[in-house]
Amino acid sequence: MIRTVTSFGALVSEPFADGFNALCWRRSLPGDFTEVLAHLGSGEGIVALDEERLHALPVSNDGRAAIDCMLADLRTLRARGLAPELNCIYGYPRDDKPVSLATDVYSFHADSAPVEADTWLCTYHGAPSEGLLNAEARRRIEVPTMRAALLEDFGGADDEAFAEHLQEACHNLHYIPLPNARPYSFGVGNLWRIALEYPGSPVAPCIHRAPNTLLGGPPRLLLIS
Repeated sequence: MIRTVTSFGALVSEPFADGFNALCWRRSLPGDFTEVLAHLGSGEGIVALDEERLHALPVSNDGRAAIDCMLADLRTLRARGLAPELNCIYGYPRDDKPVSLATDVYSFHADSAPVEADTWLCTYHGAPSEGLLNAEARRRIEVPTMRAALLEDFGGADDEAFAEHLQEACHNLHYIPLPNARPYSFGVGNLWRIALEYPGSPVAPCIHRAPNTLLGGPPRLLLIS
């Protein structure tokens, strides 16, 4: 479930508990992010943006305000000991397997870590990420038809080796929406902190995906940590 906060301090300090596994600081940011993107030009894949390149862009005052917003978020998260990245995303790599077996970021999935950690993200321009409530999702490997397809692709028995294969290939982290599920948008400008799957986590991980609308659409300006 989602909980909305009204400050960065609350976003940092609010614990994940009682089923809440996504925190959102809703913001309306100043500046012209479209202008920034126009000056970045065309590209492919995921392009990392650093302060030097952004400062060198010949933007207007509105474009400069947008750049200042992004860099301020970078510095704020770095001051918390995090390692955020600012990317211009023209497209993500696609899994060449059928959709039912794909493990790319266009599939609903949860992030994972071996120790306690969170994912932070904000879309400044372009289609935002999409989330799915845990009650409206089912783990892919628990769907009999999909498990059978994964087993056929594995080419062995449904045993410990298969279980290890599912984990190594991250199939255990991917989900499908239940009938009548209603995915929600992360929105543009909002800063999110979402729960991961890790040993001892007090809540289920937040299920999310990159937007399918990115395919053939405008690039994204995304902060992620």
